[in-house]
Amino acid sequence: MSEKEKVAEEISEDKGEEKASRNFIEQIIDKDLAEGVYDTVHTRFPPEPNGYLHIGHAKSILLNYGLAREYGGKFNMRFDDTNPTKEKTEFVESIKADIQWLGADWEDRLFFASDYFEQMYEGAVKLIKKGKAYVSDLSADQIREYRGTLTEPGRDDPSCGRSVEENLKLFEEMRAGKYADGEKVLRARIDMASPNMNMRDPVIYRVAHMTHHNTGDKWCIYPMYDFAHPIEDAIEGITHSICTLEFEDHRPLYDWVVRELEYPHPPRQIEFAKMYLTNVVTGKRYIKKLVEDGIVDGWDDPRLVTIAALRRRGFTPESIKMFVDLCGVSKSNSSVDYAMLEYCIREDLKAKKPRMMAVLDPVKLIIDNYPAGQVEWLDAPNNLENEALGSRPLPFSRELYIEREDFMEVPPKKYFRLFPGNEVRLMNAYFVTCTGCVKDENGKVVEVHCTYDPETRSGSGFNARKVKGTIHWVSAAHAITARVRLYENIIDEEKGVYNEDGSLNLNPDSLTVLEHCYLEPAFAKAKAYDSFQFVRQGFFCVDARDSRPDALVFNRIVSLKSSYTLPK
Repeated sequence: MSEKEKVAEEISEDKGEEKASRNFIEQIIDKDLAEGVYDTVHTRFPPEPNGYLHIGHAKSILLNYGLAREYGGKFNMRFDDTNPTKEKTEFVESIKADIQWLGADWEDRLFFASDYFEQMYEGAVKLIKKGKAYVSDLSADQIREYRGTLTEPGRDDPSCGRSVEENLKLFEEMRAGKYADGEKVLRARIDMASPNMNMRDPVIYRVAHMTHHNTGDKWCIYPMYDFAHPIEDAIEGITHSICTLEFEDHRPLYDWVVRELEYPHPPRQIEFAKMYLTNVVTGKRYIKKLVEDGIVDGWDDPRLVTIAALRRRGFTPESIKMFVDLCGVSKSNSSVDYAMLEYCIREDLKAKKPRMMAVLDPVKLIIDNYPAGQVEWLDAPNNLENEALGSRPLPFSRELYIEREDFMEVPPKKYFRLFPGNEVRLMNAYFVTCTGCVKDENGKVVEVHCTYDPETRSGSGFNARKVKGTIHWVSAAHAITARVRLYENIIDEEKGVYNEDGSLNLNPDSLTVLEHCYLEPAFAKAKAYDSFQFVRQGFFCVDARDSRPDALVFNRIVSLKSSYTLPK
């Protein structure tokens, strides 16, 4: 084989590997572009503003936005606000904030389904004139009965034979407010014997005398999602309508609407698998109940997996993007361990954030031979894995706070921290030897006493002897007081998410609040969303809602270690 042939073969193999590594949606788009079906890529994210977005939505946001960027196309943000009974401006604003935080930029393309209500109405009129839609007098229960079952075809609606003129008149009267909610609906005329239940003359408009968050009281009839969504996509020039698997059976109706309304450049609907996390609550109905019952303190409670809650807890956009990438894009539903999300935030933060000292369950440590009133300012590195983060001055004095668990009067074997007679290193400082303790009237240790060796200062090069234990500390005179919240899963993982009656199995210990924690003075400048590694404790974030400069509140993002490993 010549050198030229070898190079050609290598290029061919590289292309084959690249094609194999591309997900099925990219492969479909590649084919569409190659065959001239579309000459660009235009995607959208279309949430209904009836609640806060959760981690599952992040996958759809990042997928749609990522495809637009990959192909040099456009990405639209559009609210599917066709159901005023559940939608609120609060949800609109929260969704916009979440998407911006994730980094998906819709530029100047922010739309609402309600922007197109007039065009949707005209589309319905067009279907009536084509004999493809009719006004029905049946109730919701009757429509369900007439629709048939999965094994039996449906029956024709008694109203399906109405003339075009009568249907136009009735539909206009529906818009004018002549009929009560549920009194009449507009149905598409398709096929009552179709094996696909969605094609058995679906309802495309209903009467609803409700004030809409965007259009006020202008309308008293509203389009159904399955009718509105393809129209929105077609009007905006969406090429690839990426949605989740539950809409696969709705695709024939999507295509029917676009075809019957004769849009010149019909979009293509492609379905992918949702992202399911183990032992978490994502259903809006359940989250809403947790909020209303006061079990959580809002849609952004850090125990939830709404995007707002993850942000408040201290997760980063980069960690969520990493998580979504690791999950991949598939046609098959599967579950992902929540521990993978925790893995991603650890990986993102460990080299980016300073490692500082905080004592969460304090007991006073007194160095009896250290000069009273003396303060030394030690130089402490901010992150040994990232020298670029530099160092900070750390005050050291006679009285310190240490973790209560770092002292024991009668220690078990292999306990290498403080106990009478044992020597340990105070991180970034000196060796100290425990000489005893003081207890209160209840037998609780309130002071630990020790002596220090001034020759052992960190960085001095002292190596005459070694110690097995190193503990962290905070100077009592310089300490900042803070409240710290420790979060566990809101679900009792041993029992699973749901009880037999459909209620949630809640973990009564999902939140622990530590009121009097002591932090080193470098935390004084911490502000909302700032995150740090508390040495030996975990990663923590300044709470954006409850924290103040004079009363800091920290949320634990994640502990330092986990037994979780990435699947191969």
